[in-house]
Amino acid sequence: MRIHRIAVMALAVLMSCQPAKKEPAKAEATTVAAKNITGEEISYAADNITMKGFIAYDAAQTGKRPGVIVVHEWWGHNEYARQRAKMLAEMGYVALAVDMYGDGKKAEHPQDAGKFASETMKNFKGAKARFEKAVETLKNNPNVDASHIAAIGYCFGGGVVLNMARQGIDMKAVVSFHGSLGAAEPAKEGVVKSRVLVCNGAADKFVSEKDIEGFKKEMDAAKVNYAFKSYDGAVHGFTNPAVDSLGKKFNLPLAYNAKADADSWADMAALFKEVFGK
Repeated sequence: MRIHRIAVMALAVLMSCQPAKKEPAKAEATTVAAKNITGEEISYAADNITMKGFIAYDAAQTGKRPGVIVVHEWWGHNEYARQRAKMLAEMGYVALAVDMYGDGKKAEHPQDAGKFASETMKNFKGAKARFEKAVETLKNNPNVDASHIAAIGYCFGGGVVLNMARQGIDMKAVVSFHGSLGAAEPAKEGVVKSRVLVCNGAADKFVSEKDIEGFKKEMDAAKVNYAFKSYDGAVHGFTNPAVDSLGKKFNLPLAYNAKADADSWADMAALFKEVFGK
């Protein structure tokens, strides 16, 4: 029971917690096991730390194309974030799975995950610098059309991309999957440049009706072009097939939902087609 209480408290902290010197990115290219998809291990620096990212793109595709940032769950930059980057590459985009914690740091336990996430977002100025450096790194990729950038995020990462949109970072769209809704700094009219899509599990116990109502009021007041979609029966973590085992291991209300996963990805794809024109 003690582990359960610690884990729930840690996740609750994450859900409520909303919040350099420039060096060239270093890359090492490898071909990954997907149709024409190449992956590059990269490093980039901001906020006095080095981040370890992963860029995926279709090496057979010619010409510049939109770029998409992928922000990891509270576990850190792991294979799940990389897999989503590869999926975006298969759609014809260049995707950068970022590292918000630095040094590729990952958590194996919710207590550590909550600590890493909370520490990162409490230093919101630093978190913003890390995100902006990732965007700069993506824009500088020779395959990327720097005028067509978007960002997606999962759980912790969903909260990150929403907060970066609130800051007015120049992106065509941001998409949050089962992410936190609280604002480090509430959106202001005329600041948010991005289209915003929130993909929320209708049965997510970590996102209350009060949270949803507050988010919608904030977006409406700031005149943000946003959509809020709830997926019936979906709980927290509904896009990640590995989350069932984590829910059981740590006694947390997490579960994969194949329909909600597919529907939310399709909603994201439709938005990207609209804002990118492809």
